[in-house]
Amino acid sequence: MGTDIYGFIETRHPCADEDWYDGEPWSVSTPLYPLYDGCDYDAFGCLFGVRNRLGWTPVAAGRGLPADVSEAIRHDYEKSVHIDTAVHGCTWVAWAELRDLDMTVRPAARGVLRIRSAKSVLHQYRIDDQWPEELVDLYSIPPFGVSPDRALAGRWDLPDVTLEYGPSTRQAVLGPGTGWEHVFRVMEALGRRFRPDGVRLVVWFD
Repeated sequence: MGTDIYGFIETRHPCADEDWYDGEPWSVSTPLYPLYDGCDYDAFGCLFGVRNRLGWTPVAAGRGLPADVSEAIRHDYEKSVHIDTAVHGCTWVAWAELRDLDMTVRPAARGVLRIRSAKSVLHQYRIDDQWPEELVDLYSIPPFGVSPDRALAGRWDLPDVTLEYGPSTRQAVLGPGTGWEHVFRVMEALGRRFRPDGVRLVVWFD
């Protein structure tokens, strides 16, 4: 069964700490969709520890709803939980954290091998110290190296599929072309108005 992400970008009112201010400190700026409409488990694991098959040290896992979350988001989340028992992984992350990420960080896995057809990714393997037996049975030992510890990143074209192998980094799963760059650009722009710690992304999964 697949896992989908839901969420919103919130901003904190610049006057929220003033005695005279009686509004909500945080308010919704935009939903995560359609800025991000993907379903990349490697990104979910990297950021939030959900479907973390590559062994990332997550940026912001299991924090729950912020105590001062806007009522609109609280209502949406509680409604989701009420109608879908599969909802899980609620957490949040500030733009200040995302802005300062070291994008060269790698997960525990040695690399990722993707099997592509002409139209889509058919399968992805986590690669550690040995090539998966299933992979070797289907395609023989990849030409990248006899064992993954000596393998170089590369591409292997076969009649019906292409095998691509290489190490994974935060840049690979969150950078340009992943969809997350759109989220980060919006948060960056909001951060110039509301300060980096006054912009956050609240998410959950089902």
